[in-house]
Amino acid sequence: MIDRTLFNADHEAFRDSFRRFVEKEITPLHDSWEDQGYVDREVWRAAGANGFLCMTMPEEYGGAGADRLYSVAQMEEIARAGVSGIGFGLHSEIVAPYVLHYGTEAQKKHYLPLLATGEMVGAIAMSEPAAGSDLQGVKTTAIKSADGSHYVLNGSKTFITNGWHADLVIVVAKTDPAAGAKGTSLFLVERGMEGFSKGKRLKKLGMKAQDTSELFFDNVKVPAENLLGGAAFEGRGFICLMEQLPWERLQIAIGAVAAAQAAIDWTVQYVKDRKVFGQAVGNYQNTRYTLAELQTEVQVARVFVDKCCELVCENRLDTATASMAKYWCSDLQCKVMDECLQLHGGYGYMWEYPITRAYADARVQRIYGGTNEIMKEVISRSMGLGGR
Repeated sequence: MIDRTLFNADHEAFRDSFRRFVEKEITPLHDSWEDQGYVDREVWRAAGANGFLCMTMPEEYGGAGADRLYSVAQMEEIARAGVSGIGFGLHSEIVAPYVLHYGTEAQKKHYLPLLATGEMVGAIAMSEPAAGSDLQGVKTTAIKSADGSHYVLNGSKTFITNGWHADLVIVVAKTDPAAGAKGTSLFLVERGMEGFSKGKRLKKLGMKAQDTSELFFDNVKVPAENLLGGAAFEGRGFICLMEQLPWERLQIAIGAVAAAQAAIDWTVQYVKDRKVFGQAVGNYQNTRYTLAELQTEVQVARVFVDKCCELVCENRLDTATASMAKYWCSDLQCKVMDECLQLHGGYGYMWEYPITRAYADARVQRIYGGTNEIMKEVISRSMGLGGR
């Protein structure tokens, strides 16, 4: 195996600390959270109290000023443990960065410390019933009032991670419906705003402990100061979304590789212990060759993703490369889960086995963050092929 050079001793010390937190505060409760369809709110506060939220935010806004590799280590540990109900990554490395990079100073000072402590849980509302990967197809509108004091927000969103717990939602809406992508803006919508309601928690194939819900906006009066970035950012929402998508897509690849490696590790142990026709399943050539092939592919993926992590830390990760990582690694994740489940035999179909849950959790990776078909479109366009 190729030694990883991505992390230093401080990163690994953090990894060990967070792994202990997962083992103590998350893993023992995850089964019950899957049954209820959401994690307990206390785990958010516990994570905040231990400094595990918004670590990369500057200290002046409640973060630790850490580099992104701390977040990478955290994502890997969540995937390794199979605790898919935890929405820390989206909260800390998607929602908070939008506020940091585009928010006004007042917005940053108000929201980021609350996100860092877990007092507020963050979500981002892009997908709609008729608009998923095609963000230009968003129908939710935010029309400015005559006196300019507020916007009237109308529409609905679906498949929103952390949506049921969310206290702060970054909502993608059209401030100029006739202007296409150039009419898109982002709004900071808080729990309790009149007309903002949450639908049922959605029942999913996998990630059963992660609260995913519908959101509804019925003439919500959003103060003008809640336009992310202020007046200068009206109509610039689509640009902001495109700038942040490479890091979002790389996060999916990071989780995919870590989950795939965990599946291989579980399976290696299982086939050593499980006997068929008088010998361990792992002694059969088919088993050994299958696992050898999977380990090779995961090693290749990890080297590529580690390089992408280096690039993102240098602000040099481009959209096409991030799309390659997201598509390739999530496809590989699903392949690994399928092969490893097969090697578990009938037990691979039993929910108490981690491979079963990992198999169910993996499937959405090829869909969210932009479907893998869209990733291929992005890559082909970067090659000067087809499309508008």
